[in-house]
Amino acid sequence: MSKLIGMDKLRNLLKSIKHAGGLRAAAYRLYRFNDLRWGQYVGEDKYGNKYYENKFFFMGRSRWVEYPPNVGTDYDASMVPAEWYGWLHYKTDNLPTKVPPVKYPWMLEHSPNTSGSNQAYFPYSTTRQKIEPWLPPHLRSQSGQA
Repeated sequence: MSKLIGMDKLRNLLKSIKHAGGLRAAAYRLYRFNDLRWGQYVGEDKYGNKYYENKFFFMGRSRWVEYPPNVGTDYDASMVPAEWYGWLHYKTDNLPTKVPPVKYPWMLEHSPNTSGSNQAYFPYSTTRQKIEPWLPPHLRSQSGQA
């Protein structure tokens, strides 16, 4: 009967608000993640990302990550290490906290993608430019160009 009048939706909303830590925290979580969910905490990685699971949601939406507050809204999927990526995308059901992944000596430590930031890699060009930028005469004499 409660499903007919939508009481189950209200109950899930109240669970989500309680899981977030109250109305104010739920509003902040909506601002940061654009989503309110409730679920079971399953682990945390060394970068501070927290992982949750709720089998009430359908497959593909039942596992998620919440990024640490210090990144604010500037987060992306490359901040998730490989061992947790496999669990998030249903490649394995083994949690990295219970079954640690295999580490080989040739494996590098995880680092997030820095494209579009100040730490991005820019290759150095050894070839001369086809078009040289125009410099005003007073700057040209300072730079050593004739």
